[in-house]
Amino acid sequence: MTGEGSRLIYIHVEEASMEETLKRVVPSIIGRRNHAWKVINHGSKHKLLKDLPARFTGYARRIPDENLRVLVLVDRDNEDCHKLKARLEISALKAGLPTKSSPDSGGHFRVVNRIVIEELEAWFFGDIEAVRTAFPALPETLAKRRDLRYSDSIKGGTWEKFRDLLQKAGYYRGSPTLPKCEVARRIAPHMNQKGNASPSFNHFVSGLEALCD
Repeated sequence: MTGEGSRLIYIHVEEASMEETLKRVVPSIIGRRNHAWKVINHGSKHKLLKDLPARFTGYARRIPDENLRVLVLVDRDNEDCHKLKARLEISALKAGLPTKSSPDSGGHFRVVNRIVIEELEAWFFGDIEAVRTAFPALPETLAKRRDLRYSDSIKGGTWEKFRDLLQKAGYYRGSPTLPKCEVARRIAPHMNQKGNASPSFNHFVSGLEALCD
């Protein structure tokens, strides 16, 4: 239950490392506002997209009794960003839930849909100071590299690039994959909600702020 003037915010994500990140980032964004929130990890992008219509329908039934809000975060991966966003929007609107992009006649909305471009690691590349605090063996010159300047447009796979940089600095050597949850737990506590170079991170922050206000 939430108190008078407070909201209940459900944040839907597709994987565990995003859940770990948000558990450490969301409190600083919500601040002292008396809102309750919960991260719901669906385990995969496919399952999240499959589950959302039923989730939205369930939320719509609860709205007369609860001051709830919903934020959905989905990785773009290799999909068309506009088509993916449209799919999320249509799913919410069909359930009768106005979105930030398509509010009701009074300008009110219940749902914010956000696309992570292209993956969570782009958010980390957007805050090199947080990354170097978590992994101090990384070189000080990392923030000056041109190929990392635009974190949402890194070529060659975002998590792969992140893994390669960490391994070069002596972390997780010999691992074919990136231990995403451990990396998220190390970096997220140091992330600054302002000044991140990732536009998709900033869109997430602004979307959550909009649900809080």
